[in-house]
Amino acid sequence: MGSRAAEQRETARQSAARLEAEGVRNVALTWVDNAGITRVKSVPAQRLTDAAERGVGMSPVFDVFTSDDAITESAHLGGPDGDLRLFPDLDRLTTLAAQPGWAWAPADRYDQLGQPHPACQRLFARRMAERATAAGLDLRMGFETEWVVTRATEDPDVLDYPCLGPAYGMTRVVELSDYLRDVTEALTVQGVDVLQLHPEYAPGQFEVTTAPGDPVRAADDAVLVRETVRAVSARHGLRATFAPAVVAGEVGNGCHLHLSLHRDGTSLHRTPDAAWGLAPDAVAFLGGVLDALPALLAIGCPSPASYLRLLPSHWAGIYQCWGVENREAALRLITGAPDDPDGGHAEVKTFDAAANPYLAVGAVIAAGLHGIETAARLPDPQTGDPGVLGVRERARRGIVRLPATLTEAADRLEKSAPLHEALGEVLHGAVLAVRRAEEAHFADSAPEAIAAATRWRW
Repeated sequence: MGSRAAEQRETARQSAARLEAEGVRNVALTWVDNAGITRVKSVPAQRLTDAAERGVGMSPVFDVFTSDDAITESAHLGGPDGDLRLFPDLDRLTTLAAQPGWAWAPADRYDQLGQPHPACQRLFARRMAERATAAGLDLRMGFETEWVVTRATEDPDVLDYPCLGPAYGMTRVVELSDYLRDVTEALTVQGVDVLQLHPEYAPGQFEVTTAPGDPVRAADDAVLVRETVRAVSARHGLRATFAPAVVAGEVGNGCHLHLSLHRDGTSLHRTPDAAWGLAPDAVAFLGGVLDALPALLAIGCPSPASYLRLLPSHWAGIYQCWGVENREAALRLITGAPDDPDGGHAEVKTFDAAANPYLAVGAVIAAGLHGIETAARLPDPQTGDPGVLGVRERARRGIVRLPATLTEAADRLEKSAPLHEALGEVLHGAVLAVRRAEEAHFADSAPEAIAAATRWRW
């Protein structure tokens, strides 16, 4: 134990010296709360060794913060008492390209005695990833992050878009070529592997897709991508929002989760002669995710604003079905190029960037592993848009609408024994407490008011 502590101390010392040589003066230590807000404590770079050894104090009450910074409470958390320690993950320590003089590291949370905090979302994601590894699975995950950018006007309710080009149009790239170049450069310098960057459907909307990695890294990257886009936007006199609904009734921002399964170096999406190319464990894993989607919505769509985005025929995946390359299915199987043995994977289309990415990856893993344990099956894949089918035809095909409100999704999460077990009593209770508080806060609000109130929270 002593040698490990000494090794950690030496790593921190070397990291602090590197930061000083790079002109870094402050290190942002972040965690993401149950409302999906990235919270932070920062330390001077020369104090990094102390932070790595003893942690940085913070209150456990942040686990019951809502998106508008109100504070609720659960059976285990709430009130002014208690303290935790934030410990930076030095393996992810990153000098920030768009914030001169700053570095970033995600933090894990422990109590004062050095025990893991039971509501730490990042530690939850790691536990679920370790469960997958123990089951012989190599899980790779990655996020597509969408955002809308506007000019930074004095009145944040005035949406002054800096580009006028059409959806997916090259015109938008021409109009904002310097900005998009700087986004790509900043992410690349920070070690984030960008796969794609392109305009999206809504006004001022763009999307960046990053390379898959292990689940915890994927969630870390999601945080780093958002804050990097935000920082680059600010340097260009722009303002970025990742909110699910920027304008009520229009296409919102998603944050789709991609995942692939491998065992012993072999893709489980490339099994010869198997239906859809899926090995039995891949079928069961994806079947478990599909079965759990109504409850998973309370994790991946955590705000009343999320349900303004979940509209039929908007490629948001509002029906509990799956399909091969079907962008209207909640669970989309992507076959990939025929000559790419690792090309196949799946996409959860319902999630948005109000979600805590650590909760998202951990809960999806838990649902998939439960699917393997129970030998879950996939029903027949769906083709076309379920939204254009009549009610009777959807019923005949067994296509069910996913929860249309946060209340309904939270009810499903509350009743989900597998997710309750995976999250644990403290984290499960905190998530539900925050969801119930968000429901109550916006219970009498019109869609336009919900969108306006949450537009700049993420």
